Amino acid sequence: MIQNIPEIFRNTTQNQPSLFVHDFRMTDDVVKSKVKLNLHMFSFLQIGEKQVHFANNSVAVNEKQSIIIKSGNILMTELLNKDFVYFCKLFFFSQKNVEDFLHKHHKSFSLEINKIPDETPYFVIENDEYTASFVNSLTSIQVLDSKFSENLLSVKFEELMLYLADKYGVNFIQYLNSLTSSNSDYSFRKIIETNLYTNLKLEEIAFLCNMSLSTFKRHFFNEYGVNPGKWFLKQRLLKAKEKLQVENVKPSEIYEDFGYNNLSNFSTAFKKEFGFSPKLVKQTN
Repeated sequence: MIQNIPEIFRNTTQNQPSLFVHDFRMTDDVVKSKVKLNLHMFSFLQIGEKQVHFANNSVAVNEKQSIIIKSGNILMTELLNKDFVYFCKLFFFSQKNVEDFLHKHHKSFSLEINKIPDETPYFVIENDEYTASFVNSLTSIQVLDSKFSENLLSVKFEELMLYLADKYGVNFIQYLNSLTSSNSDYSFRKIIETNLYTNLKLEEIAFLCNMSLSTFKRHFFNEYGVNPGKWFLKQRLLKAKEKLQVENVKPSEIYEDFGYNNLSNFSTAFKKEFGFSPKLVKQTN
């Protein structure tokens, strides 16, 4: 199931402001949920761990960090802490919010804006006293009447942007500039190459490509001339074999890295492909 965010957090779809705050809590781990993020998002992680997989890379953050995530299709993993708790405060904002901010302060950022934007779809923030205070201020704003909270959130958004621009300088301004860029589509082959040796399933890679599984399979065959399932299987097994040959690792330590749920399935597929068990790799060299 695909989650449309922030829509699933709103009580209504009518006349919704672009700046929106939501408290997200969990009591169960969620692994690689499919998320269609329709606004850019700050995730101020308070308790737990977050992992995000994008079309071109992935990132993990802990309770000492926060992250800005660009809108688009992502795979989200959210893990509880040792007390079985997960909590983050989400602050959503639109591309127009970014454009208005850059335009208002363009004289300060002109040199940075003229540079080519980076393609990285996220920006990691190291939490400090300011971010802690900022998150607390969002909590206070959430209880206000909407006609006041909308205006305050606009002020708080600008305040946060200015603080991060001062703290991270050109890197942050370049990231903001990339959020306004329309050149956000990654080539199909680039996405395939980036996720070749991950443990993602075909349907998850298809989602990151913004395609249905059937469309993905047709597109893959047109590009590579082979069935994607068999191709990924062979490429990942070749990489697993190489890893076993050159590194001091056991099959039991790597099977999950190549998309297998258990060692038995990995060993069966490996033996079918190469004619011998993965535990015998070094003996065949």
